[in-house]
Amino acid sequence: MSLLKLAHVSAFYGHSQALFDVHLTVADGEVVALMGRNGMGKSTTIKVICRLLKNRGGTVSFGGEDIARLPAYKVARMGVGLVPEGRRCFTDLTVHENLIAAARRGEWDFAAVSKLFPRLQERKDQTAGTLSGGEQQMLAIGRALMTNPRLLVLDEATEGLAPVVRQEIWAAISKLKAETGMAIVVVDKSLKELHSVADKAVILEKGKSVWVGDFASLTHEITDKYLGV
Repeated sequence: MSLLKLAHVSAFYGHSQALFDVHLTVADGEVVALMGRNGMGKSTTIKVICRLLKNRGGTVSFGGEDIARLPAYKVARMGVGLVPEGRRCFTDLTVHENLIAAARRGEWDFAAVSKLFPRLQERKDQTAGTLSGGEQQMLAIGRALMTNPRLLVLDEATEGLAPVVRQEIWAAISKLKAETGMAIVVVDKSLKELHSVADKAVILEKGKSVWVGDFASLTHEITDKYLGV
């Protein structure tokens, strides 16, 4: 049974339809890359998964339960951890305060997050607003992990970061895959890095799933057709 399943999902912003027919499944321990050009519905799909936007058609289930009528906070409590685009840290709170704000009991506590991102331990008493962009991204990931999710959703987690910091983030994602049973959905444009961590890819075009398969099966023809500029 799939941990997360979206089938025939459609969604709207007001009267404007953004998703038309999205299909996506994620199994326990699986890393799925959600891909597509800008404006094709990736972030909207993430909002539907996290219940920040209601789907008007289709079905959305998590852990075998229909979550279409649930509010976002209940879905988060069920085990969906979101690392949102733009990080959205609480800038006036310290690193430690950000991390414990939504923490839940489990394997991922401050010590575990600090082991994954030692820089957060070093800066635990600094306010988030004084951190670099890369450090804020580490904080956003750590904050999501401290909810002890079954599914971690990363929306453009490396966008706009310096190459050395991006490599730290990808190394952390690889470690999560190798050492935990956590399922991950990751939105990113870097095919090279995605190839090293993703088991499967789902490509969106104009709000529809147009290609689904093993990441290793992505050919240059497919990427040129759906991802090329």
